[in-house]
Amino acid sequence: MSVLEIHQFPCLSDNYGVLIHDAEQNLTASIDTPEVGPIERALSEKGWTLTHILNTHHHGDHTDGNVELKRKTGCTIVGPRPEASKIPGIDIEVGDGEVYEFGGHAAQVIETPGHTLGHIAYYFAQDEVVFVGDTLFALGCGRVFEGTYEQMWDSLQKLMALPPETTVYCGHEYTQANANFALTIEPDNADLVARASDIADKRSRGEPTVPTTLELELRTNPFLRAASPGVQKELRMDQAMLGEVFAEVRRRKDNA
Repeated sequence: MSVLEIHQFPCLSDNYGVLIHDAEQNLTASIDTPEVGPIERALSEKGWTLTHILNTHHHGDHTDGNVELKRKTGCTIVGPRPEASKIPGIDIEVGDGEVYEFGGHAAQVIETPGHTLGHIAYYFAQDEVVFVGDTLFALGCGRVFEGTYEQMWDSLQKLMALPPETTVYCGHEYTQANANFALTIEPDNADLVARASDIADKRSRGEPTVPTTLELELRTNPFLRAASPGVQKELRMDQAMLGEVFAEVRRRKDNA
């Protein structure tokens, strides 16, 4: 099996574009399409030709480039079945538990509603990588715009169950602000304190903090740490259900 090549680059003000490439079959997919110009420049730099778009959800900063890129390249657009009517130019609809074959690489579709009702993630198990859109961020999670806190917690638990060594690509560079918030939720987490310092150093040099790993998020991301005694103590929710702890963390971030 060929190695899945991955190339990440900035788009818009704080989005990331990501290209994945199967050299053996000469296929290239854009994970979402936040901005046409940077995507085309990245394709040119790598010498790749766009053949696919894999959309995670319908928001414009993830789909605005669909139609223009499809017109220019004839690429195939794959997206979540529940949001098919909102995904411009969609060709193939996929849903929870299905597998989309991208060349020699199988993408398991994981339904992750919350941020939007039909949001999905693409998990390439053999490549140990997951593309999560706006469900999970480095030290954060997406705002709950269309779904419920309960749905988002269920979605995050699906991602938490993946192997810890999984590399996580998300849609935005929000990490420094997320770190500052995380320290208000779990100030005594030594791993988090060290990570926040590293993030500040990276951002001061203009370096990305994405991708991350699931293992790192499980140790430091307050939205995944409802079971942490430190988080529960800080929130005074020692006896609460984990979903309620998560919801309180999300509410605090919304109001931060």
